[in-house]
Amino acid sequence: MHEFSVAPLVEVGDSETLTDAVYARSLSEPDTTVLAVRERDGWRDVGYGELAGTVLAVARGLLAEGVRAGDRVVVLGPTSLDWVVADLAVLSVGAVTVPVYPTASAEQVRAVLADAEPVACFADPNALPRLDDALGTELVWRLGESFAELASSGEAVCADEVGNRRARVRADDAATIVYTSGTTGEPKGCVLTHRNILAASGNVVALLPELFGWRGRQPTTLLFLPLAHVYGRVVLYGCLGAATRTGLVGNAADLVSELPAFRPTFLVGVPYVLEKIRKAVPDESAVPALLGGRLTHMICGGASLDASTLRFFTRAGLTVLGAYGLTETASTATMSAPTANLPGAAGRPVPGTTIAIGDDGEILVRGPQVSPGYWPDHGTGQEWVPTGDLGVLQDGYLRITGRRKEIIVTSGGKNVAPSLLEDRLRLHPLVANCMVVGEGRPYVSALVTVDPVALRNWAGTAEVDPADPRLLAEIATAVDEANALVSRAESIRRFRVVAGDFTVERGQLTPSLRLRRMVIEKDFAAEIEQLYAS
Repeated sequence: MHEFSVAPLVEVGDSETLTDAVYARSLSEPDTTVLAVRERDGWRDVGYGELAGTVLAVARGLLAEGVRAGDRVVVLGPTSLDWVVADLAVLSVGAVTVPVYPTASAEQVRAVLADAEPVACFADPNALPRLDDALGTELVWRLGESFAELASSGEAVCADEVGNRRARVRADDAATIVYTSGTTGEPKGCVLTHRNILAASGNVVALLPELFGWRGRQPTTLLFLPLAHVYGRVVLYGCLGAATRTGLVGNAADLVSELPAFRPTFLVGVPYVLEKIRKAVPDESAVPALLGGRLTHMICGGASLDASTLRFFTRAGLTVLGAYGLTETASTATMSAPTANLPGAAGRPVPGTTIAIGDDGEILVRGPQVSPGYWPDHGTGQEWVPTGDLGVLQDGYLRITGRRKEIIVTSGGKNVAPSLLEDRLRLHPLVANCMVVGEGRPYVSALVTVDPVALRNWAGTAEVDPADPRLLAEIATAVDEANALVSRAESIRRFRVVAGDFTVERGQLTPSLRLRRMVIEKDFAAEIEQLYAS
């Protein structure tokens, strides 16, 4: 087994918790801006003092309502100040946050509630009409709107009691249970401790002084990742601890329009977002102005970034840092740094982490950020976490080569990594998404969805028949470019443009926008059969 380790830059003490930074800085620097929220007339800054005061008031309310240490409390809603307050308040009383995506179906919510058995729920008011029956817990508070009510009931609780609760929380206590179903299967509740998240966020911040110590001034970023995803939470807690002015964006679709005015110094995202920016601004010379003129670095995690997209942003004067992780590693396993950035790689192990490649090529992770297990039968830690991903180590740099479970084996016995073809196909401006198929088939094919905005710009209308010869010819050029990356036996022989797009709401994508292949194969079974009909 080939492995590579990096020594820690930050070690978490046994009594450290995720709420420490906010409360400590509220005393030492109450007026320092830490969050920013979009209001009708612009961005409103929130200092450590205001944030801690609101959190303390809500935490007292939770105690008044009987929330105890170890209890689970659901937080369901988009990225917002209210989400952050609810999360910090839950953690302040020693309880455990159970995040749920606002796009979750009623069935998914019921499954989480049945497994986690929460005592209460904070829910986005906009989601309540759709999910009211599914929530069903006795205590359902409306995110933001119920804070005043909780603060009022909490007046009967001494403020020192929250401090007493916080003092009893230990680093190895559960902080959150993140439900992840991946691309198949029933949701599993991954337990992450205060230590897990602090080790992940603290070591990344220490690794990247170019981002978090921006030219001697306060760094700024826009957080548009969903806080129901651990990636967003780790970014949040890293920024809270590093006094980064963090603008909260509840809808990723609003990101591009907010960038010029907010003027972030760095961004953290996923390849899908960077590819959307590239499609929106085909001329790299226009990128700096679009991004606000101060942005120097972008962290890109979640999947491999195509080499041409990387070159595009490099020519625009930006440094793109690859990263890799999964829920079970608090979203951090490897990270590039400005001084150690190999194009196309996902970086080296985050400080404190060991990466290994098993005999079968699977990536294994060990470190203080590794989850102790799944709810409710979690233990005290795992030696190695199998990721399900395939990769290679080169001088300590990790390259992702595919997913074990996603490898397609054709009837001729050829192993095909679909993500390589899919990532290249998605670079075409007209391609919104795609999925390669061919398990047990004589050749590889693909389902392709079209971006309606790009289609309108290209054809003058979004109402184009999926079988239109001009459209098929244009998509064929993208297929040819993807096929140039692989052997003929691995290449896409046929494709089908399908109406609509793959969506989270229809269960075809995970909340982190990964393909749920089994669902898509079922939904488009007839179209797939036609690809092999002759």
